[in-house]
Amino acid sequence: MAGPPGLNRPGRATILDVAAAAGVSRQTVTRAMNGMAGISAETKERVLASAEALGYRPSRFGRGLVLGGERQLGLVVDDLRNPYSPELAAAVVRAAGSHGWNVMLADVALAGDADRSVASLGEQTDAVIGYLGDRAAQWVALLGSVPVVELDPAGPVAWGAVLLDPSAAVGALAEHLVGAGVRRPVVLDSARGPSRRAALLREALVARGLDVAVAQARASTATAAGEAAAALLDGPRRPDAVLAFNDVMAIGVLAACRRAGLDVPGDVRVTGVDGLPLGALLAPTLTTLSVDFAAVAEAALELVADDPTGSRSVAHHLLLRESA
Repeated sequence: MAGPPGLNRPGRATILDVAAAAGVSRQTVTRAMNGMAGISAETKERVLASAEALGYRPSRFGRGLVLGGERQLGLVVDDLRNPYSPELAAAVVRAAGSHGWNVMLADVALAGDADRSVASLGEQTDAVIGYLGDRAAQWVALLGSVPVVELDPAGPVAWGAVLLDPSAAVGALAEHLVGAGVRRPVVLDSARGPSRRAALLREALVARGLDVAVAQARASTATAAGEAAAALLDGPRRPDAVLAFNDVMAIGVLAACRRAGLDVPGDVRVTGVDGLPLGALLAPTLTTLSVDFAAVAEAALELVADDPTGSRSVAHHLLLRESA
């Protein structure tokens, strides 16, 4: 898969833009911006004027390479109350530590001013990774020249990205469910749907001859998923499988099945996505499309260090447990 286009795009001046405007080399721009010796006062003034005119701000990453010092990595997460976010953060902290980076975190769901939280990361870090969602372009602009690696972007991106690919695992799950006799599956999508993940699940089951319904929870929480599942289970077409958008929502579905007196997996099979460790502690244990958090974190750090305009792909895998 080809990587996204580079960072040199309208609205985001780079060191090369400054060098071209000032008629000097990249190295000269570095010297001027960092107050280093070896260039004349006139050249330094011309470079600084060009940088100001272009709105260029040198990244801490670039300054760190020249001046030394510890490197700071910014991590953007969406709500630490969701168990997914702490799992991701723990993996990133471990990976960053092995590469000699410190980590600063911004929770854009819980912050009073999400824009300011992201902008602060740009001021205090050398590179930023994380979940940017539908505000990605806006926040990348706020980060200026700081390299950005987006995790699991919803669409095409013009910066670095770690792509999470569930397609093979979705196919394996669909094959398993059909072989197990499932005939009336429902895909329970997140509140932000319609999602690509739900579409992949539906398409895989339809391709195998099943009539698939898609429902949507009012919120992407266990409670809201439980409410949506309760309505489905009490309806005229009770599903024999519910494929939840993620593991947290699947927990709500399991609770709804228990309250309805239904056996899982005897009456209803339940699946999630993410592979959170808590899925192994449930009764029944949760079948899920699992992602390797360590691989995601490592891929992001590799991009930050080697190619912040490139992409990496991390595949989900089917983790069959008792619930399906």
